Amino acid sequence: MRKLERNTLSRKKQFETRVFSIWEERVKLPSSDREKDYYVIESQDWINIIALTDEGNILLIRQFRQGTRSVTVEIPGGMVDPGEDPLDAAKRELREETGYAAVTWEEIGSVTPNPAIQSNRTYTFLARGAHKAGNPEPDEDEEIETEEVALTRIPRLLEDGTIEHALVVAAFAHLARKGLLDLSRHDS
Repeated sequence: MRKLERNTLSRKKQFETRVFSIWEERVKLPSSDREKDYYVIESQDWINIIALTDEGNILLIRQFRQGTRSVTVEIPGGMVDPGEDPLDAAKRELREETGYAAVTWEEIGSVTPNPAIQSNRTYTFLARGAHKAGNPEPDEDEEIETEEVALTRIPRLLEDGTIEHALVVAAFAHLARKGLLDLSRHDS
């Protein structure tokens, strides 16, 4: 990705939460002398984990999401804490949300969730040899159900809209790009 340097003339924090901050930025556009105001959501980077068991199952989680006011089907994931390496965050989140650990880890891709208004990235990790290693320890505001689903069922869950979280769909696209998921074939 090519970054264009913009001349930021001013920057003012408008709102801050535990998860993100909203900034108003006045910039001079790179192709002209025009000035424009932008709002940017700054957040820590995020991680997603495709946890694959030796039996060929993927760990899926179900949790309530206030934005859509619904229970969603996702893969484990979360925020990278300040100063934390994304891989360390992935290992921590998998254990906290599911009680699982994994034998090997590989970063398989990353995306910018919404570059029009967000500053962060989401990294996707493939965790092989996922196995139960203890009890989940979710955050106090998380109510998570974990289930193992055959990898071959994932294309159907994507096709029928059971899995509709954009960053989870992107994670499975990374897995398909690596040749580990055939999106054209699926089990019922």
